[in-house]
Amino acid sequence: MWESLRVRNYRLFASGQVVSLTGTWMQRVAQDWLVVELAGPGHRGIAVGVTTGLQFAPTLLLSLYGGVLADRHRKRRLLVLTQAASMLAALVLGVLVVTGAVQLWHVYALAFALGLATSIDSPTRQAFVSELVGPDLVANAVSLNSATFNIARILGTAAGGFLIKFVGTGAVFLINAGTFLAVISSLLLIREADLMLGKRLARRAGQLREGLAYVRRRPDLLLPIVLVGVVGTFGFNFQLTMALIAKGTFHKDAASYGLLSTAIAVGSLGGALLAARRERPRQSLLVGSALVFGALEIADGFMPSYAALIILLIPTGVAALTFTTAANSTVQLGSSPQMRGRVMALYVMVFLGGTPIGAPLIGWLAGVLGPRYGLIIGGAVCTAVAGAIAAMLLRLRMAQQPTRSVQPVYDEVRTTT
Repeated sequence: MWESLRVRNYRLFASGQVVSLTGTWMQRVAQDWLVVELAGPGHRGIAVGVTTGLQFAPTLLLSLYGGVLADRHRKRRLLVLTQAASMLAALVLGVLVVTGAVQLWHVYALAFALGLATSIDSPTRQAFVSELVGPDLVANAVSLNSATFNIARILGTAAGGFLIKFVGTGAVFLINAGTFLAVISSLLLIREADLMLGKRLARRAGQLREGLAYVRRRPDLLLPIVLVGVVGTFGFNFQLTMALIAKGTFHKDAASYGLLSTAIAVGSLGGALLAARRERPRQSLLVGSALVFGALEIADGFMPSYAALIILLIPTGVAALTFTTAANSTVQLGSSPQMRGRVMALYVMVFLGGTPIGAPLIGWLAGVLGPRYGLIIGGAVCTAVAGAIAAMLLRLRMAQQPTRSVQPVYDEVRTTT
C-alpha cells in the first residue's frame, strides 16, 4: 500500500502536497462562504456557481496547451511557477478581505486568476507522478496521491469551517498563501538526477491535434475520459451543493458546512487506501463505481436530516474516489511517456473543465427547485450515462463472442490444409 513512499523524491512531493492542499481546501470553504455572504439571499446559488465556473473555465480553455508545455519543459520547474502564482492569488484575496475592501467581482476575478495557474499546474502535476516513481509504481502513486489529497481535504475543510467562525475568511486566505511555501520548498529539494525523465518534446506545429488524434485512436483511453467528463461536470459539484444545502436546507453555519465536506473526504480517503492495494483497474470497476456513485448522490439529495446526510456522504466519497482513481490509473498507464502530458491534459480538461458548464447549471437548478435537486439531478445524469456505457460494453463483448468461438476451428482447418 505504501510502496511509493520508499522513493525519496515522491516522499518530498507528497509531504509538500499535504500542507499546501490543506490550505487550498481551507480556501475553498472560505471562498464559497464569502460568496454566500456577499451575494445575499436569492442569488447565492448562481453566485457560487459562477465563482466555481470562473475558477475552472481556464482549465476548459487552456489545459490542453498546459499539457503541451508539460511535454516540452521540465515539469518540476513549471510546478514551482504555477504554485507561486496560486500563492499570489490567495495573498491578494486575503488582503482585500482583511482590509474590508472585498467585493464580489474581486472574488470572481481572483478565482479566474487561480484557474489560469491551475490549467497548467494540473496536467503537469498529473504527468509528474510517473517521473517521480516510474511506470511500475504509477498505479500505487496515483492512489497515494488521492489519499494525500483527501487527508488534506479532511483537515482543510474541517479547519476552514472553524477558522472562518473564529478568525474570519480573510485570515484563512492568508494562511493558505503561506502553505504554498511548503510545496515550493519540496519541489526545490527534489533531486532531478533521480527523476525518470522522458524525452522532451521539440517545439513544432500540430502537437495539440496529435494528442487528440492519439486518444481518439485508443478506445481504452477514450472511454474513461468521456465518463470522467460527465461525472466531473454533473456529479462532482459538492463544493457548490454542500454550501447550498447547509445554508438553505438545514440552516447551518460555516462549521457545519465544513463537516459535510469532511464526511465526503473521510470516505474518499478510505477509497484511496483501498485503491492503493489494487493492481491495474478493470473497466468493470471503472463503470461500476460510476454507477454506484450516481445512485448514492441521488440518495444524498433525499436525506431527511443533517446527520443522515453526513453518514451517507462517507460511502459516497468511497465510490467517488474509487471511480477517479480507476480512471486516472487507466489513462496514465495506457499512455506513452511522450504523450502523457497531453493525454493527462485532456483528462484534466474534461474532468475539471466541465465545471464551468455544470456548476452554474446545477446552481441555477438548485436555486429554482431547491438545494436538494442539485444532488438529485447530478446523480441522475451520472447514473444514466454510466448505465448507457455499461450496456454498450456488454453489447460489444457479446458481439465478439461468436468470433472467438469460430477462431479455433478456422485455425484447425488451416493447419490441416
